[in-house]
Amino acid sequence: MENTAVDQNSLEDLLSESHETKRATVDKMEEILYKPFPVLDHGFIRVVDYMGDDSAIVQAARVSYGKGTKKLSEDRGLIRYLMRHWHTTPFEMCEIKLHVKLPIFVARQWIRHRTANVNEYSARYSILDREFYVPSPENLAAQSKSNRQGRGGVLQGQEAADVLNTLKADSTQCYDHYMQMLNLNDETNEVLDESRQGLTRELARMNIPTNFYTQWYWKIDLNNLLHFARLRADSHAQHEIVEYAKVILDIVERWVPHTFESFMDYRFNAANLSAQGLEIVKRRLRGEEVSQENSGLSKREWNELEEMLS
Repeated sequence: MENTAVDQNSLEDLLSESHETKRATVDKMEEILYKPFPVLDHGFIRVVDYMGDDSAIVQAARVSYGKGTKKLSEDRGLIRYLMRHWHTTPFEMCEIKLHVKLPIFVARQWIRHRTANVNEYSARYSILDREFYVPSPENLAAQSKSNRQGRGGVLQGQEAADVLNTLKADSTQCYDHYMQMLNLNDETNEVLDESRQGLTRELARMNIPTNFYTQWYWKIDLNNLLHFARLRADSHAQHEIVEYAKVILDIVERWVPHTFESFMDYRFNAANLSAQGLEIVKRRLRGEEVSQENSGLSKREWNELEEMLS
């Protein structure tokens, strides 16, 4: 689903327009408005619109907390206070609308975050393009032996080549069959055989694999966007959605730099300890010997705590 000539002309019109406004704008966001950030082999993220900035968060907080916030006269300090103490509603005052192009299987993970407004490209009405995701060789991971939803080592040699060839061949064949069922020419979208009716688009699309690309508009408030980023930019998340989350974090840094800084400090690069984990840290600071056997933690909990502290 690359930009058609009409879409490209529309984008050029948008980029050439200039509007006067009394609302808050962010120079670094105005610079990237409508411009695509490439992701994976055919995907992108594009900022379509945004509302608010760091000052909108501060303004909302001071309406809520009143005189109690006057001690935190600096905007940055107040935002860090809000993030540190999990006061989330002021961050809901900012919103952003993104145009995202992504593989269908990534979209099915993404949509589990049910805190946004979504309008997706419909293959009931339109014809999908011949664009499908094929991982780069360094991302052809084997199944982890210890984690049923994780990746192990990278496939090598002939096995990796066979997987790539299979992915490309299957995707190509499925798309060929998709167009044949629609009775359309792949290059021109014109009717192939006047004697055939062609299958309806809403049924023909069921032959498309989940590595094909879809697109959507995704509108979300900043608080829920940060929650999405905290989960999906994590090193334990699936590589493909991590790549999108990284771009989102770059956009957040441009948009609300004080919020981004506090988010990275108190959420993304921070650690949450259970009551038992905190007690173990205290015992170690007192010089006590603590092992998994006398910790009260399961083996898995102990290993996760050790990983966190290391």
